[in-house]
Amino acid sequence: MGDHSGSAWFDSVLGSALLELEQRVVSDALADVFGFELLQLGRWGTCLDLCSSARTQHHRCVAPDAAGRGSIRADFAALPIATASVEAVLLPHTLEHAPHPHQLLREVERVLMGEGHVLICGFNPVGPWGVRHLVSRRRFPPPATRLLSEGRLCDWLRLLGFEVVDARRYLFVPPWNQRLSVRSRDWLEQRGPRLAGPLAGAYLVKARKHVRALTPIRPTWHRSPATVGGLAEPTSRNAA
Repeated sequence: MGDHSGSAWFDSVLGSALLELEQRVVSDALADVFGFELLQLGRWGTCLDLCSSARTQHHRCVAPDAAGRGSIRADFAALPIATASVEAVLLPHTLEHAPHPHQLLREVERVLMGEGHVLICGFNPVGPWGVRHLVSRRRFPPPATRLLSEGRLCDWLRLLGFEVVDARRYLFVPPWNQRLSVRSRDWLEQRGPRLAGPLAGAYLVKARKHVRALTPIRPTWHRSPATVGGLAEPTSRNAA
């Protein structure tokens, strides 16, 4: 199996800075997600780094090349997970290299419990990172082979019955190995969403599985015609 995580790239200055930032972004998004089980679908850096601060009792990584404790090797299109059995699913750029992204999202909808959450990280195709992806013949950042816009992803989620509850844009550092200070990176991340939101390098979308309440249909009771003196009282139809 090939390395779908681009793990060697995370040893670079740019890759390690990205992973550090996304750990903070994902941690903030998971702050109000509780429950028993959280699945991370797809490796991104070291398995389970991104969801290490999650408040669910168990965290597991599912991927074709998953390795390490709490990991499950499986195909994205057929997850070996029971239907409606997990409270949260994290996809860290997974849709950008999954062979069948639509099928993967359908599997996410299947395994999530009602009111469960899915969190999806993606690179912005029209930002500087997306431009470098294009000119690099889709080899940057590894292992992305296609980039999805935030709007398109939200449309896919709504078609599957999800309610988008939050979206955050981040990654305002330029996409090359420039050794910016921590202070400079923090300043860009704090001011970037307000000053240059459309130029963000990445986004995180958080959605909830919407469960439609079933309204019981009450039977219509037909009243029998009243009888007077043993005879049926005429109805409006035969009264004339």
